[in-house]
Amino acid sequence: MEYVYHPKGVCSMEIKFDIEKDVITNVRFTGGCNGNLKAISKLIDGWTVEQIAGKLEGNTCGMRSTSCADQLSKAVRAAYAAQPQNA
Repeated sequence: MEYVYHPKGVCSMEIKFDIEKDVITNVRFTGGCNGNLKAISKLIDGWTVEQIAGKLEGNTCGMRSTSCADQLSKAVRAAYAAQPQNA
């Protein structure tokens, strides 16, 4: 299932990814630091929600209290919770 998330407080405007049970694939960011976000997407492809959140949650960007990586951790948790079997 494809999930779309609109991050807050960061340069990226949208995060899209596929979620199957608790596995995340095909992560795509719109906006943000293109090269870094492509690299993150490749590195985490096939990781579980808990693996992603465990590594990326709380990461900051400059003076901001969040980052695109932190927003991704929030997005995957929200997507997992929204699945019918977890709602």
